[in-house]
Amino acid sequence: MALLADPDSPTDIARRMARMLPDRLAEKAGEGRQFDVKVVSEPFTSGTEDPPTLMRRIMDRGSREDWDIVVALTDLPLHSHGRKIVVDLSHEHGLALLSLPSLGGLRLQTRARQAVEEAVLGLAGPRTTGTEGTGTEGLPRSQPLLGPFAARLTPVRPGPVGQEETADLRYVVGGPRGYLRVLVGMVRANRPWRLVPGLSKALAAALATGAVATLDSTTWSLAGALSAPRLVIAMVGSVGLMIGWLIVDGELWHRATEASPEAGQRARLYNTSTVLTVGIGVLACYAGLMVINLVWALFILNDRVFASMTQTPLHATEYLTLSWFVASVATVGGALGSGLESDEAIRAATYSEREKERRHMLQDDPGDQPVT
Repeated sequence: MALLADPDSPTDIARRMARMLPDRLAEKAGEGRQFDVKVVSEPFTSGTEDPPTLMRRIMDRGSREDWDIVVALTDLPLHSHGRKIVVDLSHEHGLALLSLPSLGGLRLQTRARQAVEEAVLGLAGPRTTGTEGTGTEGLPRSQPLLGPFAARLTPVRPGPVGQEETADLRYVVGGPRGYLRVLVGMVRANRPWRLVPGLSKALAAALATGAVATLDSTTWSLAGALSAPRLVIAMVGSVGLMIGWLIVDGELWHRATEASPEAGQRARLYNTSTVLTVGIGVLACYAGLMVINLVWALFILNDRVFASMTQTPLHATEYLTLSWFVASVATVGGALGSGLESDEAIRAATYSEREKERRHMLQDDPGDQPVT
């Protein structure tokens, strides 16, 4: 069998699970069965997010390599009939397509491994023949349901499959809980912590701004005069400015290419995940700036000079208030410095830009393009 994985996070997950997957599958399958697992990393989702098209690509790829079972992993959120797909399975062709964001953001490696194990065991097990009992939504009841898979990943449930699709069984998530699960999974797959080292020039500008502001007596007076609500407003405003500037300057806003409700829903999901991803990265930078400013203030400030300028003794509260206010000022300086960054460092944290990278990879090496 083969694990066909999109580049980046899906490939990392596939390679980690491949180390233990053969033994776990052999133990669960019993009857002396052995499984040889191969990991293949390639952008099989390039240019499309249409599940039937992806299933045909996986089927063609498996046919060329003569793989018995193919499980494809992607970090793209997949949609069908207004529902978010967790996994598509074709028992006839031994195929499975797993959308990692639908597994959520917690214990992703474990959940992905469990989902792959159950998909492989379901595909490798005995198949039920016959066409009777087809449900009203197009789900063949003759096919075995992956009960443990659905139970563990609630609110996962069976979904409708078109009669002409390659898949014969589909699991989807729906409702607010399902939307939140996919959104958290997308943010987790984006790995927002990678944004912090990517903003090196912005952080340098913010640190320089903070170092100078900490020495300014006007900043001392302003920080002491601001109430807690005003400090919160300053923090929210500076963080919001940084997020907005990074999204606008990096052209990260995703626009729907089709005038359909599903395309609009997909664009909203992308944009929400982008805002959350960039926001988490900026908040991490803000927290780091606050800590560094506090250490700098503890080292450089003189309590007598501070008291003579502000008529307020320099205690722990003054240190914290000053560091908090300076972090907001420095974040604004960092927003200006972010214009010096390469857009690629920021775009790496968004789904739409990773999809563009996959298209460029196929254009550079057309011989590896999957058959559609």
